[in-house]
Amino acid sequence: MESHDSGSERSIPENVVVDSFRPEDAEGIVRLFRAVYGEHYPIRLFYDPGAVTAANREGRYYSIVARTVSGDVVGVTHLYRSTPCDAIYEHGVGLVLKAYRKSGITGRLHAYLYNDFVPRRPHIEEIFGEAVCNHPYMQKAVAAFGFSETAIEVALMPAEAYTREKSAPGRVATLSVFRSFRPRPHRVFLPAVYEDVLHRIYGRLDDSRDLARSVDPFPPGRVSRAGMTVFDFAGVARIAVPVSGADLGNRLALLEREAGDKGCVVFQVWLNLTEPWAGASVEALREAGYFFGGPLPRWFDGDGFLMQKILCPPDFESIVLESDFSRELLAFIREDRERVA
Repeated sequence: MESHDSGSERSIPENVVVDSFRPEDAEGIVRLFRAVYGEHYPIRLFYDPGAVTAANREGRYYSIVARTVSGDVVGVTHLYRSTPCDAIYEHGVGLVLKAYRKSGITGRLHAYLYNDFVPRRPHIEEIFGEAVCNHPYMQKAVAAFGFSETAIEVALMPAEAYTREKSAPGRVATLSVFRSFRPRPHRVFLPAVYEDVLHRIYGRLDDSRDLARSVDPFPPGRVSRAGMTVFDFAGVARIAVPVSGADLGNRLALLEREAGDKGCVVFQVWLNLTEPWAGASVEALREAGYFFGGPLPRWFDGDGFLMQKILCPPDFESIVLESDFSRELLAFIREDRERVA
């Protein structure tokens, strides 16, 4: 959930219309990405007009566009699938042409998305975003639309993505925020080591959960199921573990080695909090140097949980957070990283 828009807003120009994607917008979206990021944005799809059109046609991406009456794309934001659960969409990849910033375009894009676009699509049950933490503007914007902070992903975005506008000195953290449009109450199991902070996070959600302490050991003979996605340009490996067993530590070590050979410096693991032995999974990861990230509502349909490890020096002092709660969350994450180091 990024946005290259900032500061106090003036009125939106009268010649700009906010609407859903049209095929003729594809070339303008590519031009917008080049104007803001040069050739350094890690999702390469946005440099190919045909791929942008196909992604919208197939429903993998939904582009919400701000265009002038002459058809020039001056702002865009997106919904897209990026999690194991098809009912949850990520809101992100948002940017505004520099000449049109501080004009209310980001707010109009979000208002159209949340108040018009999503309510007419019942298959979209939950939305989450990763608000970049090199500025507070996107964090302020999503708070106004009822999102709750649940996790912080340290050093997620590569510095190269911000080279053109010189808006970050190094890798950039993101703040994970969630909003439920169609609630799904269910039971989740809280690892004892994180029980207190998780109660605080869950107490702020807009959906209900039955919170139980995880005390079970791994079931005998249960084998972990893990799948990894490597983002070469970003140096990030993400490992989804919908099913965990006593072999989890060994399984992750193999995947880490594979990702490290590809140059990854950020490792993220998504655990399943609906497993009664989620606490055992967390302890296995802490022994391997992973630290707290935060809960991920509806990630596997049931809730997930982010653990993370970074091989690059974290610049915690450069992480910009808007709310008191998110700053408290970051302080906990820093302390937990020191504990497991």
